[in-house]
Amino acid sequence: MSEITVVVDALGGDNAPDVVLEGVAEALKQDASIHVILTGPEELVVSFADAHDRVEAVPTTEVIEMGEHPANAVRRKKDSSIVVGCRLVKEGRAQGFFSAGSTGACMAAATLVIGRIKGVKRPAIASVVPAPNSRLIFTDMGANADCKPEYLVQFGQMGRVYAQVALGVDNPTVGLLNIGEEETKGSKFAQECHALMKEQVPNFIGNAEGRSLAMGGFDVIVTDGFTGNVALKVYEGVGMAMLQGIKEAIYSSTKAKVGGLLIKDALSEFKKKVSADEYGGAQLLGVKGVCLIGHGSSDAHAICSGVLATAAAIEQDMPGKLTAAIESAAALGDEAGE
Repeated sequence: MSEITVVVDALGGDNAPDVVLEGVAEALKQDASIHVILTGPEELVVSFADAHDRVEAVPTTEVIEMGEHPANAVRRKKDSSIVVGCRLVKEGRAQGFFSAGSTGACMAAATLVIGRIKGVKRPAIASVVPAPNSRLIFTDMGANADCKPEYLVQFGQMGRVYAQVALGVDNPTVGLLNIGEEETKGSKFAQECHALMKEQVPNFIGNAEGRSLAMGGFDVIVTDGFTGNVALKVYEGVGMAMLQGIKEAIYSSTKAKVGGLLIKDALSEFKKKVSADEYGGAQLLGVKGVCLIGHGSSDAHAICSGVLATAAAIEQDMPGKLTAAIESAAALGDEAGE
């Protein structure tokens, strides 16, 4: 692909627009192949485009706030930075969209405006989960609070494609988040998911307990969006608490401070290794274009990572690979039913 164009929502995130503009500027420096379309207020995006090569301004007059009902806001605010951004992807002016704004609004706009890949029952939010000794893909992280077992089958199929691209794993293993490893564990819903995934998801190796998010053992872990969102936030919270606890312990005495100086570089490297900011955000799998959603508290570095990750997914043709995987799974299902 000779030219990669990413739409960036200038108003996305708690610290927008300053960190968004700073992050976009850094991404442009790091990757000379990227072109950016910036959506947002005219006075903001036009002046930034005038000052930077490879940036086009598309002014918008509305903004979707974090507290608004996502689907209603998307339908009502058609000139918002999020909706216009997704429309530009739909029209082919860009191949991907990135925002650190409302997750629900980004998901609704991508689904309603860009559209689902044929055969996808529900798009799913997926992300690389960093851990000290492993990385894995976790999905769904909040797009679908209420699920049917067949949805999780597709989440697993799409998660495998994402793992192949993002993690470079040829034949990713897939697990179902559950309260125990045995097939009979969990709710009736979990047992139904297990049975269906065992039949239809390649390299499904069984149930994954919660500790696997941190300790590894799977390339992809699948669950419903409600459970996934709770699990992810618990995981993030524990990590933040541990880092804060270590910091407080280091500053607790002169002796500890001396020890802290000795391990400062190692701790900084560890913090970077497990930081989600390095991966740019969560990807919405199952829509016809690339859509990445950053954390609301993203700083400039996280925005830069998000823009670069969106460009990488475009270059790797993530929607095309997902389409092929869904078509292949449907064909296998048809053959099994004959």
